[in-house]
Amino acid sequence: MKFVFVGLGNPGAEYKHTRHNVGFLALEHFRKKFSFPDWVDNSKTSALISNGAIGKSVVTLALPQTFMNKSGSSVKKLVNGKKAAENLVVVYDDLDLSFGTLKISFGRSSGGHRGVESIIKGVGTKNFIRLRVGVSPATPTGKTKKPKGEKAVLDFLMKDFRRPEQEQLKKIFRETDKALELIVTEGLAKAMNEVN
Repeated sequence: MKFVFVGLGNPGAEYKHTRHNVGFLALEHFRKKFSFPDWVDNSKTSALISNGAIGKSVVTLALPQTFMNKSGSSVKKLVNGKKAAENLVVVYDDLDLSFGTLKISFGRSSGGHRGVESIIKGVGTKNFIRLRVGVSPATPTGKTKKPKGEKAVLDFLMKDFRRPEQEQLKKIFRETDKALELIVTEGLAKAMNEVN
């Protein structure tokens, strides 16, 4: 079995620790945890690539070096056809979930996420796995408090994680590692049951 894990983010030092780059950060954590080799800049796919294995499955990690809303042009070079897309796992920030919440889904719409929208267009199907990482603040009762209006959303996503959030990210990334490993070793249904 072959899997492609794609972390979404924007290239460039100024975006490195922003909320919008949580997909990049999560995949970097995964790469180190499972001792995958260093990233290699692959000009053919416009992505940083690291290849390794989890159990008997081959796994390609990819960080597209296009901007977020053009991610599909990179991902379509990594996924050959709609059948292969079923083993594509895209890790990205989700404003509909509060910070620290993870959700695995399959075959949904983009939910307005431009990176995911671009991938759906690029690979020609929405039938791929998503690992959604919540980035929105929550009210004291735990309700998601999503920023309102396009400018507020953009400002929020392009800001670095605050210091207390950076501490929490360590725990969150241990959870994303586990979720990604489960998808490969136990299958989608079991991973969804455990994570969701």
